[in-house]
Amino acid sequence: MDTQIVLRFDGSDYDHKRDGIRLTGQLQRVFDVMKTGEWITLRQLADKARCPEASASAQLRNLRKERFGSFLVEKKYDHMGVFSYRLKLEAK
Repeated sequence: MDTQIVLRFDGSDYDHKRDGIRLTGQLQRVFDVMKTGEWITLRQLADKARCPEASASAQLRNLRKERFGSFLVEKKYDHMGVFSYRLKLEAK
């Protein structure tokens, strides 16, 4: 990720001492998987990034936020009811 991005997590249950390293690592692993620009399902992303699906989904949402890079995360729906995601490295 761009070294100028300030990783600032928040939320009512967020505790920096408890969660900071874990969430930073998750975000980096999700970014590393997604930066290929390939379409990937949430289950595949979670497996490759070694995190729960809910966490992978949350990190995709974070990548859309300005403080995490304002990346464009595209989403498409297939006929089986599964969404796939793709990251565009160019900021929005």
